[in-house]
Amino acid sequence: MVFQARGRCLDNIPSVKLNGTPLRRVDKFKYLGHFVTSDLRDDADIERERRALSVRANMIARRFARCSRDVKITLFRAFCTSFYTCSLWVLYSQKQYSALRVQYNNAFRVLLGLPRFCSASGMFAEARVDCFFTTMRKRCTSLIGRVRVSPNSILKALTDRYDCRYLNHCTMVHLRTKQ
Repeated sequence: MVFQARGRCLDNIPSVKLNGTPLRRVDKFKYLGHFVTSDLRDDADIERERRALSVRANMIARRFARCSRDVKITLFRAFCTSFYTCSLWVLYSQKQYSALRVQYNNAFRVLLGLPRFCSASGMFAEARVDCFFTTMRKRCTSLIGRVRVSPNSILKALTDRYDCRYLNHCTMVHLRTKQ
């Protein structure tokens, strides 16, 4: 993979060979379950998570349809709020992020058998379950907290910088309101 630099054209990239065999160049690959793309955007990984959420929510809704409301809420918290690597998302389209939020809301509605157009904020408040934005803020806060107490000097140096792109992003996630 060759990462794209902003404002630079990648026309003449020589092939890379390993023991005489040319390596195939890709624009995206999965590393430890997270999609990395050549343009460093997170849309592909958000889409991966949106699809995974859909599968998990549908599985829970089918298998536990006859369970009590409290059991369904517990299952939702356990299986539908753990967005793997979401705290690493920094560069993404609002359309993709919104699609994940809609999927999250719909998963909760389907699981509890709520009407399609009921208020998302109302259903989460009534069930005492974190909404999508609260879940994302908690994930970012958790990562920052773990990085700040890390004994790794490189990680500590990142958290001490006020111009750190990731920290600025996390601050904006905290300020973002329901859209």
